[in-house]
Amino acid sequence: MEPNSPIIVALDFDNRRAAEEVVDRLGDECQFYKVGLELLTAAGPDFVQHLVAKGKEVFLDLKLFEIPNSVAGAVRAAGALGASMVTVHSMGGTGIMAAAVAAARDFACLRVLALTVVTSMTGSDLADVGVNASAGEQVLRLGQLAHRAGCHGVIASPQEAAQLRGVLGSNPLIVTPGVALPGEDPAEHARPGTPRAAVAAGASHIVVGRSVTRAPNPVAAIRLVRADLGL
Repeated sequence: MEPNSPIIVALDFDNRRAAEEVVDRLGDECQFYKVGLELLTAAGPDFVQHLVAKGKEVFLDLKLFEIPNSVAGAVRAAGALGASMVTVHSMGGTGIMAAAVAAARDFACLRVLALTVVTSMTGSDLADVGVNASAGEQVLRLGQLAHRAGCHGVIASPQEAAQLRGVLGSNPLIVTPGVALPGEDPAEHARPGTPRAAVAAGASHIVVGRSVTRAPNPVAAIRLVRADLGL
């Protein structure tokens, strides 16, 4: 079973109450949420279980980058919480990605996604850490590495989705943060795109954050996202 809803709302909050308020306001309008390191640290793993108990899917964005044994343990913990997706750093190499995939096999609904290049990074940022490639080139290189390691999909910006889809084929998930509605400020994302552009380019899922969670009316905002996708 693949994660169903193409729209993932990022709960980028530093406290559980604020996150719960958004989830309650959205109700049945949203079935899929991203829980990252900030909220997980503030609210604890119990919040993930709370979302799953409410019938929601959870993208647990851990960006795991550790020795393979530790990564495997964290993936098993994510599966036990009921997460639908968990992320590892593709820069960790084949060893940690393969360990994550092996650990996920015990959980039928858990998908391992490899982060390629975070959406705030540019070519100059990569050069700072000794990578002599453009962001797009590095995304493709790491996406192919993740695919060979058995990952179920990758995380990349909307601007790389088309090339990734062309290289990886139709099956892998391509999840795109850095998504904002037309005319909105993409915030810290250096390689943004609109929901429609991301999906048209080949993304299977889009991640929206402040466009929805900080909107005066989150329900109206997510309906705009859905309208942009033609859903």
